[in-house]
Amino acid sequence: MTEIEMVKVTEKDLHQLIQTKLEKAGLSKEHANGVAETLVFADAHGIHSHGAVRVDYYAERISKGGSNVTPNFKFNQTGPSTGVFEADNGVGHVAANEALKEGIKLAKETGIGVVGVHQMGHSGTMAYFVEQAANQDLIALSVCQSDPMVVPFGGSEPYFGTNPIAFAAPRAGHKPVVFDMATTVQAWGKILDARSRNVAIPDTWAVDGNGAPTTDPHNVKGLLPIAGPKGYGLMMMVDILSGTLLGLPFGKNVSSMYTDITAGRNLGQLHILINPSFFTDLTEFKENINKMVKELHAVKPAKGFDHVLYPGELSTIVAKKYLEDGIPIVKEIYDYLKSETIHFDNYDKADAFGEK
Repeated sequence: MTEIEMVKVTEKDLHQLIQTKLEKAGLSKEHANGVAETLVFADAHGIHSHGAVRVDYYAERISKGGSNVTPNFKFNQTGPSTGVFEADNGVGHVAANEALKEGIKLAKETGIGVVGVHQMGHSGTMAYFVEQAANQDLIALSVCQSDPMVVPFGGSEPYFGTNPIAFAAPRAGHKPVVFDMATTVQAWGKILDARSRNVAIPDTWAVDGNGAPTTDPHNVKGLLPIAGPKGYGLMMMVDILSGTLLGLPFGKNVSSMYTDITAGRNLGQLHILINPSFFTDLTEFKENINKMVKELHAVKPAKGFDHVLYPGELSTIVAKKYLEDGIPIVKEIYDYLKSETIHFDNYDKADAFGEK
């Protein structure tokens, strides 16, 4: 496969392009700004699977009525430290962020904040949410269910989604430690990114329609759980916490991202926020995270590695580089963002893997 042409843009320009496109699709300025912020965060940290590559899909879903552009958001506090945020099938990025704000309030008041997001759309990269909480001196864990596209360990057809997990912890004088991962070897967005750049994928990421490993991102019909049965267990845990716990569809019953793009997604997400100051001295806690990072950096690297990074550190390094050099975007995507085209009608009635 041949590499695709790339262009470099600033965060500000990319944000404006995405926001304008989503407004044209039908989102309010406020919500389009919120979605653009999360997508630019993703691209700016090298998480291109959850950045501008998603705009065409979001624009199509919004313009065809699959996202509620005037949702009736409502937070129901169910206990001293718990609550459920009703998203009313609004765009997930905005709903998850509003729910996070409620969870932060609870954690600051009671030491713990656990907030479920009920009936939301796709919320993008979850690192965005947990980092915000860590910036306010909280530990954050967020989990979210997704539509079935992962072959369970020992199985031959998809059941669970990629069901990601994100974690963040504050540090003293440094950006937080932020760790965001799918429970699959790679997220579905990584397949989309490979498709957009016309590059092959490793044969350990996914399988084709016959259950055989594939290197062609266009032939993917099932993703593989990370570390076999361990990843399989984690994705079940995430589905229970963000789906079953909130009374939402689970497993193979979770609505498809593409099958009917005019219908709501009804997804769930769970934010768990912990206030370290209720358990230990906050300053000491943050200094100990710094010490842990320093000790990890001091570990003798294995052959082929220059040094040891803490989990998620590569995204922080990439963000610094992109801030100086610009964010690389596939030129075809950049041209689309600048065009008058709202969407290309690529996704409605497609299968779980975006193929019609």
